[in-house]
Amino acid sequence: MYLSRLILNPRSRQARNELADPYELHRTICRAFPAANYKDNESSGILFRVDLHPRTHIPTLLVQSRQKPNWEFLSTEKKDYLLGENDLPLDVENPAFRELNLQLREGQTLAFRLRANPTVKKDREGKKQGRRVGLIHEADQQKWIKRKLESAGAALISVNIINERFTHGKLFIEKEKTKRLSLLSVQFNGVLQVKNPEELASGIFAGFGSAKGLGFGLLSLARVPSG
Repeated sequence: MYLSRLILNPRSRQARNELADPYELHRTICRAFPAANYKDNESSGILFRVDLHPRTHIPTLLVQSRQKPNWEFLSTEKKDYLLGENDLPLDVENPAFRELNLQLREGQTLAFRLRANPTVKKDREGKKQGRRVGLIHEADQQKWIKRKLESAGAALISVNIINERFTHGKLFIEKEKTKRLSLLSVQFNGVLQVKNPEELASGIFAGFGSAKGLGFGLLSLARVPSG
């Protein structure tokens, strides 16, 4: 598994347009993985998340993938897409990627960040398929993240929930046919404890929640900040 980090240029028109439409951003990301099928993200294993720097608001794109990425096309075809070296500290490579080697231990306490589309499925009368409904209340969102972590071999210790705006975009259905999307976006920042390292690694690999192809489901882990 690989994790890429791309610092986008907020002055780039194309970057701004794609940040406003996660489907288009996904299409660009998939070009780094020619063997991936962007219409079937579950099998491609590509997850991504955009984090904004709290002070400068410069967007950083994180991409988790099964395959090794090749971002060369960005420098040849999208020349102002990434923040240039003149705007970066000397030791910052852009884009950069590394192989992820999750060394989780039972009982380990870690900080986590997850942007998710928390939903539940509601039955529809006369329909075989239920309808996904966004969980808009914080109490329901807290139960959702607790349940998701427990099913992935981790216990929730604490969480701060940030309700973001709805993410809009379009969903590819068939050639020349699209459907507009409006997805609830919630950021979970918290602390978890590892109960089953293998299950948690599998959960991170698969992603959390729905709409994984549109910027949701990538869970990041880090050491718990001291103090």
